[in-house]
Amino acid sequence: MPGRGVLCLGLLLHVLLGCGSAQQPGSCPDLCKCSEPAKTVKCVNRNLTAVPPDLPPYVRNLFLTGNRLARLPPGAFPAQRLPDLSALNLSGNHLRTVEAGALALPALRQLDLSGNHLLSLSPQAFGEGGSPLEELALRGALRDHGVLLSLATMLQSGALRNLSRLELADNGLLLLPPGMFTALPALQQLDLSNNSLVGLGNVSFQGLSQLQSLNLSDNSLGVLRNDTLAQFRGLPALRRISLGRNTWVCDCAIEDLVAWLKESDQVEGKEALTCAYPDKMLGKALLKINSLDLNCSVPIDLPSQLQTSYVFLGIVLALIGAIFLLVLYLNRKGIKKWMHNIRDACRDHMEGYHYRYEINADPRLTNLSSNSDV
Repeated sequence: MPGRGVLCLGLLLHVLLGCGSAQQPGSCPDLCKCSEPAKTVKCVNRNLTAVPPDLPPYVRNLFLTGNRLARLPPGAFPAQRLPDLSALNLSGNHLRTVEAGALALPALRQLDLSGNHLLSLSPQAFGEGGSPLEELALRGALRDHGVLLSLATMLQSGALRNLSRLELADNGLLLLPPGMFTALPALQQLDLSNNSLVGLGNVSFQGLSQLQSLNLSDNSLGVLRNDTLAQFRGLPALRRISLGRNTWVCDCAIEDLVAWLKESDQVEGKEALTCAYPDKMLGKALLKINSLDLNCSVPIDLPSQLQTSYVFLGIVLALIGAIFLLVLYLNRKGIKKWMHNIRDACRDHMEGYHYRYEINADPRLTNLSSNSDV
C-alpha cells in the first residue's frame, strides 16, 4: 500500500507539472492584458523598452502603444511564435529605428506606426519575400527625409503590393519622391492630408487603377497642372478627392483647375474651395472664377515667337550686309586710290625709319650726320 501511495503522488505531480508547462505558452506577459476569446493583447502605456518575449501564440490583435521601445531589431516579433498576428498597433512608442526583418510576420494585415519620430526605416523591414500587409498608417512618423526616401524605396520594390490603405498625414511633407506609388496596384485609399505639399508635378498616380479616395486637404497647393488633372481623369475607380484648405493662387495658371472643377464630380466639397492669393481674389470661390476675373491675355506660343524673332534678325543682318557690299562696290575706285595712298605713306614712313636706323648703327655716318647738321 505505501508503494501505491507513492506512485499516485508521483503521477499527480507529473500531471500538475504537465498542466503548468502546457499553460505557459498561452500565459499573458506582465504589464499586459490578454483576452484569449478575443485573440487580443494590450500592453498600453507601460514604459516597455522591448517587445515582450512571451506573447501568447493565439494573439491576432496586438496593441503595444505608449511605451519606450525606441528600436525594433530583426525578429522582434517571431513569426513562428506569432503565426496569426494580423493587426499590430505600435503608435506612440518613441520608435527611432526599424531594422530589416523586424516586421516579417506571415499574417500581418494592419500596421500602425503613427506618432513615432522615425530616424531609420529599413526597406527590408518586412522581410525579403514581401508582406501581405493591407493597411499602413504612418501619421506623423516621416519627419525625417531619409526615412521618407527609405519608404519610397520599399514601396517601389513591390514589397507591399497588397497595400490597400496608406496614411501619410501630418508629416510636414513638401514634395514626394518621384514614382513613389507606382508599385501599389491594390491601393484604394491614400491620405496625404495636413502636410505642406506645394505641388504634385513629380508625383505619378499611374497604375493606381483601384484608387478610390485621395485626401490632399490642408496642404500648401497653389495650383494643379494639366498633367496632374489628366492623371485624375485617367483613374477609373477614383470617386473622392479632398482639396479643402489649400492656398490656391488665382491667376492665369489656375484656369485649367477651375475648368476641371466645373466638369468633375470627383472633388468633395468643391463649392467651398476659395482663393488665397492675390489679395483682390481673396475668398472668392474657385467655381465662380471666369476669364474676366483673371484678366488673362491670349497666350503666346513662346517657341514660335522665338523662331519668328530669329528669322527677322537674320533678314535684318542680311540687309545690312547687302547695303555694306553695295557701298563698297560704288566707291571701289575711291577706296582703291585711298588704299594706294595709305600704302605709299606707309612705305615712305618705313624708309625714313630704315634710314635713321642705318645712321645710328654706323658711327661714321653718325659723325657725318652731326657735321652736316653743323
